[in-house]
Amino acid sequence: MKIALLGYGRMGKEIEKIALKRGHSIVIKANENASYNVADADVAIDFSIPDAAVANISNCLNNAVPVISGTTGWLKEYDSMTVLCKKNNGAFLYASNFSLGVNIAFEVNRQLARLMKSQSQYSLDIEEVHHTQKLDAPSGTAISFAEDIINETNYNAWSLNTSKEKTIPIMAKRIEGVPGTHIVTYTSEEDSISLNHTAKSRKGFALGAVIAAEWIHGKTGVFSMKDVLNIANE
Repeated sequence: MKIALLGYGRMGKEIEKIALKRGHSIVIKANENASYNVADADVAIDFSIPDAAVANISNCLNNAVPVISGTTGWLKEYDSMTVLCKKNNGAFLYASNFSLGVNIAFEVNRQLARLMKSQSQYSLDIEEVHHTQKLDAPSGTAISFAEDIINETNYNAWSLNTSKEKTIPIMAKRIEGVPGTHIVTYTSEEDSISLNHTAKSRKGFALGAVIAAEWIHGKTGVFSMKDVLNIANE
């Protein structure tokens, strides 16, 4: 499979290593403002920057190239990308996090939220820690954890580094060399319950992205990692 890497930073380089080991070739390595013909690729993987993501995804969909994106910070335009995908009968998959472990943690988080909905004695917070080069805060992964909880409970919003009634506080920290840590904690006077996912390196994210690219090749539609992992929607 011929892969276009749209964004050739640290994640792009890690994806390249894994893709080559799995027998694929990298035909495009593009950072923002680079000139390339995305139609040379069988599938594109976008790990660029928020300002470039929409243009990258649109270019792929307009050239019939399946695209998966792990770039966060651009999601106000997500619906327009799904419309473009359907209009062009293309293939598009966005994930706030491609780590297989994180996506399993998402499912555990949803189930835990259902169990905690009636337990009003517990307060809730989310903490995320990433490397200092991460441009957006909170992380897309933390937002996904929060939005899934909102869908299952009486919380109606999330906020960054602040606490309000019926609002989930997300505490964002930036520490050199941290690939990504997310902790969902319910706390009462008697005890606390925590769901913790800690990435040891970028390899887990990169492997998940390559697996998603392999999965989407030859398909049409708008997908998520639930589809890749065959996790049924409830």
